[in-house]
Amino acid sequence: MTQFETVTVETDLLICGGGMAACGAAVEASYWAKQHGLKVTLVDKAAMDRSGAVAMGLSAINQYVDLNSGNNTLKDYVDYVRNDLMGITREDLVVSIARHVDSTVHLFEKWGLPIWKDKDGNYVHEGRWQLMINGESYKVIVAEAAKNALKEAKGEYYERVFITHPLVDGDKCVGAIGFSVRENKVYIFKAKATLVAMGGAVHVFKPRSTGEGFGRSWYPPFNSGASAFFTIYGGAEMTCQEVRFIPVRFKDAYGPVGAWFLLFKAMATNAQGGNYMKDNAAELDKWEPYGKVKPAPANIRNWLMMLDVMDGKSPIYMQTADAIKKITDQAADEKEAKKKLKELESEAWEDFLDMTISQAILWAATNVEPDKKPSEIMACDPYFIGSHSGASGAWLSGPEDLQTSETKSEYFWGYPHMTTVSGMFAAGDASGASSHKFSSGSHAEGRIAAKAALSYIVDHPEPPKVDQAMIDGLLKEVLQPLETFEKHKGATTDPDINPNYIRPQQFMYRLQKIMDEYAGGVSSQFKTSDKLLEKGLELMAFLKTDKEHLAAENLHELMRAWENVHRMYQAEAHMRSILFREETRWPGYYFRADKPTMDNTNWLAFCNCVYHKDTGEWDMIKRPVKYITK
Repeated sequence: MTQFETVTVETDLLICGGGMAACGAAVEASYWAKQHGLKVTLVDKAAMDRSGAVAMGLSAINQYVDLNSGNNTLKDYVDYVRNDLMGITREDLVVSIARHVDSTVHLFEKWGLPIWKDKDGNYVHEGRWQLMINGESYKVIVAEAAKNALKEAKGEYYERVFITHPLVDGDKCVGAIGFSVRENKVYIFKAKATLVAMGGAVHVFKPRSTGEGFGRSWYPPFNSGASAFFTIYGGAEMTCQEVRFIPVRFKDAYGPVGAWFLLFKAMATNAQGGNYMKDNAAELDKWEPYGKVKPAPANIRNWLMMLDVMDGKSPIYMQTADAIKKITDQAADEKEAKKKLKELESEAWEDFLDMTISQAILWAATNVEPDKKPSEIMACDPYFIGSHSGASGAWLSGPEDLQTSETKSEYFWGYPHMTTVSGMFAAGDASGASSHKFSSGSHAEGRIAAKAALSYIVDHPEPPKVDQAMIDGLLKEVLQPLETFEKHKGATTDPDINPNYIRPQQFMYRLQKIMDEYAGGVSSQFKTSDKLLEKGLELMAFLKTDKEHLAAENLHELMRAWENVHRMYQAEAHMRSILFREETRWPGYYFRADKPTMDNTNWLAFCNCVYHKDTGEWDMIKRPVKYITK
């Protein structure tokens, strides 16, 4: 096998990831690092300019609390988040982010992000909490600020380096290990504190887009569960692993629907023209007290749509033409109506060109003119994401100043946004139970966690203890797929078919098949049961055994191999957590056919878990939901 150079990097703070949370962390950490003479190092699997969930751009900032206007309060935002997650949320973490997010948005504008303004110079809102932006270069702007901050603080960043494992000494995180996806180099990062911000996970389930469209998803396909694996394998307590997010998007190209619902006030209907939100309103009674809150929880909106789909009333359409007509009908004369129509057409296409170019291509390829005909929408395949309407991630300590006498013993154990592993912090999609932070809130949470991590380092200045035997073992494990392929590739004439190994793509297909058929994927309309989950976990155990036989022909395939290992751990945490929570709380995300109702008496609680890598055992834990706002 080709020899690899080992590169050892010693730093004070290690930031794993390059998306919005990591960029926020880099900016904040660099500021405080200069004050204390500390070193900050960032490591990204991709290139920061186009890394993470905002890689293609964005047409709106989805969290702007607008506290200075007096129109909204922190309680208003907490109520919105709590209701959308059907009561399951860490209010201290939500407030921690919400009270700082406006300043982050103002930084974006200062750095050059074009935010829409009306004729009076006020921000244009898409909805109560959303701002419209010209955001194709959103991530480029934010990444530039992060890189500049690191340079000014004499920090450094590594791109195209894939983090595979945490380094843990006892109950303390002391860094990470990974490899270059471009050169024959492995990296050992030794750090006094580590901030995990490597995104969520897609393609754990079989996607809707198959064949020539395989790989298309709403959430970025290169987010493969690295945050979940890092925290799970490192021994951190995890939360909300049962909560997957299923967004409704334009069919096949996954274009966003938010602007159409919120800005254009469009209506979605079934194939017969029926308004499923009204026609199925009686269903809301089953999900009290959250079924009738305004706005309706995202999963409930999904569920009412799915009822029509299961009743044979699909396709489901976004009535774009009707929405545009309603707006132009308000014009004073024909000339103004034509002008308004042109503006609306421009905004409709720009919505896609800012963040989902493939949807604009699909519209053009299928002769769709939004002012003349509706477009089909659908529920996507499941994603694991802590920043949007999902909540899966690590269980974190909340800020001390936000705790009450009832919450402090449960929600606080040291530094804000630190996991239960000392020195391991998390932000963005890596942090759990604090959804609806989106891009701006993830950036803000990265800043909060980074400041806390620097405080931790100042209080714990001792160099990290990294056991060389542990490093040697991990290096061998990380590179083993290359050795396996090289050793056995000659056993057959087709390298994809070999009794001695399994290729990463084959491994992923098996994982996706298990999750789709047993954990409530698209083929079962997101339904599962205890018996299905138990069988799925049995098959997952076989897959876990076959992990030892993964083979990789090159660096790219080595990355794919470890991406799928990461996905597998996220998948197992998910199945175990759905099985543990004996109710259906999020119809529209998943439905347990054997426990078809919500049980607030027993299950208004967090389902947490801890993995023990030495034994392979999982602890399932119920934690109380405690509110800090009244």
